[in-house]
Parts: sequence; C-alpha cells; structure tokens
Amino acid sequence: MTVDLSPVQEYYKDKTIFITGASGFMGKVLLEKLLYSCHSLKEVIIICRPKRGKTPESRLEEMYKLPIFQRIRDERPHMLKKVTIYQGDVTFDLLGLSGDSLKHVTENTNIVFHMAATLKLEGNLRDAIDMNLVGTKRALAVAKQMKHLEAFIHLSTAFCNCDQEVMYEKVYEFPHKPEDLIRLAEWMDVKTLDTITPDLLKPHPNTYTYSKRLAEILVRDHYESMPVIIARPSIVSPAAYEPIPGWVDNMNGPTGLMIGCGKGVIRSVLVNQDYKAEVIPVDYAINGLIVIPYEFNKQAKRPAQVPVYNITNAEHRKMTMGTVVELSKRINRQIPLNAGLWYPDPCVTTNKVYHNINVSLFHWLPAYFLDFLLLLFGQKRFMVRVQEKISTGLGVLQFFTLTAWSFRSELYCSLWNKLNEEDKAIFNMNMHVKETEDDYMVQCALGARKFILKEKEEDLPTARMHMKIQFIVDVVCKTVIVGLFLYYVLKWTGALALF
Repeated sequence: MTVDLSPVQEYYKDKTIFITGASGFMGKVLLEKLLYSCHSLKEVIIICRPKRGKTPESRLEEMYKLPIFQRIRDERPHMLKKVTIYQGDVTFDLLGLSGDSLKHVTENTNIVFHMAATLKLEGNLRDAIDMNLVGTKRALAVAKQMKHLEAFIHLSTAFCNCDQEVMYEKVYEFPHKPEDLIRLAEWMDVKTLDTITPDLLKPHPNTYTYSKRLAEILVRDHYESMPVIIARPSIVSPAAYEPIPGWVDNMNGPTGLMIGCGKGVIRSVLVNQDYKAEVIPVDYAINGLIVIPYEFNKQAKRPAQVPVYNITNAEHRKMTMGTVVELSKRINRQIPLNAGLWYPDPCVTTNKVYHNINVSLFHWLPAYFLDFLLLLFGQKRFMVRVQEKISTGLGVLQFFTLTAWSFRSELYCSLWNKLNEEDKAIFNMNMHVKETEDDYMVQCALGARKFILKEKEEDLPTARMHMKIQFIVDVVCKTVIVGLFLYYVLKWTGALALF
C-alpha cells in the first residue's frame, strides 16, 4: 500500500541515521520521533556502552519498555526492528567501532546526530574535554569516512557564549584553540589541571559551557569539507505534547529544582525573579533537529558560514522567573508530592548573604540533626551527603538564574515558518498554541510525579492532607524560632527588663 509522505518524511525515506547519545533524555525522544514520524527511513544506528553489567542490547530492550515508546509498540512495532545497536563510546577512538560495525556505519549513514556529552556542570575539566571536545573530534573522524553523508548535526548549548550580551546564531571566536586544550588535557596531570581550571574557564562558569564552546569551533573548522551544522537548545524541559505530555526522565535543570522545592528539601534559592526563564520543551527541540537536515539539503546554494540554530522559546512565551516561582508554588499546592520533608515554601532571593544564612539554618542544620538521629537509631546516615549534592547543584545553577539571557533565534523560527501545513502537524514547533504556560507547568508537575518519582494519582488526597499538616508545623516552628530569637535579643540588650 502506498503511503503519502510529507516533504520532511519524503526526505527521510530510505535514509540511514546514526545517533550518538541515544540513551540520554533528548536522544530517547529523538529516536522515538524518528521511528514514529519518519517511518519510511531505512535504518537508525545507535551506539551504546555496557552499563551496570547490562549489554547494549539489553539496555535497548529496557528502553523500548519505557512509556514514551508505547505508541510505537501499539501502532508501528515493526519500526523497532529498524534500529541497529553497536557497542560504542565517544571516549574511544572511532567511537569504539571497528571491523564490520565501522564499515556498516561509514558505508550507509546519511545523517549524523551527535548528541553524546557529559552534562555535569560541576565536572572536572579533563572529563569535559574528553567527552565534549575530543568526543566530538572522534565523531567527526568517523563521519569523514561516511560515503553518503548529507548532514552532521552537532548538539551544543545556547549558553556556551555567556560572555556575549546578545547571542546570535553564529560561532563566536575564543582565545583558546580546541587542539591546544586537547593536548593540554592529555599531558597535564589531573591535580595541576584542576588547579588552573578556574583561570582557564573565564568567563565561563563551568567546564560544560567551556568545552561546548570549544567543540563548536572544532565543528565550524570542518565546514569547508563536511556538511556540519550546530544546534543550540536552551534548557531542555519536559515534553509539551509528544510522545507523552510532561515526559521527563532526569532531575537536571528545572525538574530537579521543582522536585527539590516540592519535597521541602530545598529551602532557599538564588534567583533573579525579573529575568526570563530560558527553557524549551524537549519535543520542540527534537522536531527542530529533525527538520534541520531537510532544510539544509533542500537549499540550492550552501550557506557561506556554518549554519547555527539557537533552539529557544519565542519571546512572547517566556515567563519571568518570578512568575515561574509563583506558578510552581500554586501548582504544588494543587498537586503536592508524596511524603515531603517540609512544607514547600522556599525563599527566593538575589541576596547571597541572606541565602547563605537560610542554607545554614534550613539546609545544613536539619541535615546534621537528622543524620544524628539516624546514628542514634543505628540507621545509615544520608542527609548530609544529599545536602552536599544539593549544595553543589545550586551552586552551579545560580549563574544561570542570576544572569539575564538574550538569544536571537531567527533561523530556528524559520524552520517552522517554511514547513507546509502537513509537516507542521507532524513536526510541531508552534509558538502560538492555545495552551498556556500554566497548562504546560501543570503537565511538568504531573510528569515529575509520574515519571521521576513514580507517584500514583490516587495518592494525591493523602499528599494534600500531609501538606496541610506540614503547613501548620511550618508556621508553629517559625513562630517559635522567631519568638525565641526576639526573646534572647531583648534579654541580651536589657530591653526585656523594660516590659
């Protein structure tokens, strides 16, 4: 039976796609979307390393059991047979491919999505260079051998040029050369490299954005000889519509902050409430990535400069962080999380001194107290260890929440504007939908409960009752603490004797 294909689907017909990082959050959504919507493609090749004693094949089988692959299992189960998996790793030369696997990849691949990276903002420089910079170099080396390569899409980040007031869709120069940093990381010992890292990174806040910036320069330098393209998503948030509204599988970025505050574990955050939140739903980002090779190859003339796409939300859809905070508090009262540690009402401030006082009183002090109780009862202590991770995470996030970001995303917007109505229905990037930001945040909250915390909807009445009790306890404790503080201040100053 002949199936009518849209222009984008027609482009992907009989194509072979190679993906690195397919086991990550965006990678899973990309794989699912390609299999579901570009169903006339020939093959998708992914590489995956063994993990926790599981082979790549068993990890793929586990991935297929995830809720996001449900519609493929129901409607197009045959598409799962179009996926070929090889054991591979971007930290190995030629991505760990050799012999028949390397030959199959280089002789058949048409499109590469290079998404593998370490996202650890607090990670050390050597690991970031090895994964994000040298890993990209290794992926390019394999792509150079591909006989039918039409597009190599390198996934970067919108925040990699943080020294720019306005970030345009172009590659920015940087004093450090990628090859120099690769050599430096190879011969210098870890201890010395860690010592000089703060000076190397400036003006970058972390090794992630620094290594990603260098990787962009490396990719750009291959543009004359290869069809390379750079895609820069902002903070990728849960799915807006597909494959499942609210789908998320990690605690990175806003999801982790939402859960931490909702559980009452995070009591204070450094956020400038006047600045806009820079997030993009994962399905919008993935649809953009899929359309990019089609758009690149339909052009009559190749662009003079390497194409760069800032995959960011439309200006009229961006909320201020203050609005996000207030919405989150309201939604959390409607859809509370189970068994929170404390009433979820974090302090939001830009004052670092005030924040540090709050962290000492409401993060560290309770953590040590609870660990002390666990010690008395002969239980394993964990709260201080959890708090250390939270403290590190909040420390690296504050650069993003205390900085005003400005992105120009004309090329990304043009992807949507150039699609016909059929493709617009399939590869949605519509920024003028009827659903509001409130609706989306409710889906994010429900997604965090369901997919991350595995909490059931029938538990909501109990969670709401628990929150009411927490509110009363919170008010009583704050009243007692403030009362005792005033009492001792008055006593110390001698003012108490006047009453």
